[in-house]
Amino acid sequence: MELSTYLPVVYLAALTGLLAVVAWLVFREVQRNRRQEGVISRLQPRLTKESGTAEEHYELGSVYLEKKFYDLAITQFRKSLEVAGEDIPVVLNALGYTYFIQEQYDLAIRNYKAAVQALENYPTAWQNLGHAYEKKNLIAPALEAYEKALALDPSSDVAQQRVKSLRKRVAPSQV
Repeated sequence: MELSTYLPVVYLAALTGLLAVVAWLVFREVQRNRRQEGVISRLQPRLTKESGTAEEHYELGSVYLEKKFYDLAITQFRKSLEVAGEDIPVVLNALGYTYFIQEQYDLAIRNYKAAVQALENYPTAWQNLGHAYEKKNLIAPALEAYEKALALDPSSDVAQQRVKSLRKRVAPSQV
């Protein structure tokens, strides 16, 4: 048999495979959206009427962050800290990240610093702090933050790459 007789079958198989992948991706997106909307419909009405726990405000803020409703996320993260009455490192890190993705690097740095002050051995917050410093072109503090993140989590590929790159940019007298 000639190759041309198999060509329609190959095309059909490729198209079927492609459609299956697209269907799976759409299904996952629908499931993620349903989960997010479920959290919003469960928490938003209750938290509007009464005060909730720090965890509930954080959960709602995280969903708002995923949906890119940054102002709503910031409000919920702040309420989480207010209700807790203390600095919660993961909430401060999320708040810093929310500011970071809005390119408000000074506010991001402030919150990342608060997160590592609340929990000094928090490698994610140290790495995020390094990234924020790097965006502000503050190379020496960025390197220091990445090195701290790497010391806490030696398997972090990002921290390893950033330390290597930034060491090349910093003069030996500054290290």
